[in-house]
Amino acid sequence: MSPRKQSFAAVVRPETRLLVLGSLPGERSLEAGQYYAHPRNLFWKLMEQVIDSELVALPYRQRLDALLAHKVGLWDAVQSATRKGSLDSDIRDAEATDLPSLAATLPDLKAVAFNGRASEKTARPQLAQLDLALVALPSSSPAHAVMTFEEKARHWAKLRQFLS
Repeated sequence: MSPRKQSFAAVVRPETRLLVLGSLPGERSLEAGQYYAHPRNLFWKLMEQVIDSELVALPYRQRLDALLAHKVGLWDAVQSATRKGSLDSDIRDAEATDLPSLAATLPDLKAVAFNGRASEKTARPQLAQLDLALVALPSSSPAHAVMTFEEKARHWAKLRQFLS
């Protein structure tokens, strides 16, 4: 049996306007204790485009601080699951994070963005009754190689509207 893997704590502040949800951290991220630690994951590069501010060159803690300063939060749709490797398709016995409870602590929250289909499939049902924009995005994962960076960036650019 594959080991049970845990998500990280939510990275939010009360003034968070946009929450970006991944599925469950991959192996590199779990080893590093950092969201989106795989060097080929495009998350940080895509978010640079969204917030129009440098992220990739910054140390991890400063990346998080920059997102928070732009009112962007991070979390995962899956609190824990068994999974061999890092592929979302291998997630089994998933326990979802409690998104409605988190949303209740974020009075300025306007939108939740799903970084990939696994995140959306797990999280959307929990959020459907809340008055939030729900935005499906192509995954930033290197496993999702059917789109170029530029194509992904066009989709992710939709997030800018929730930050002002």
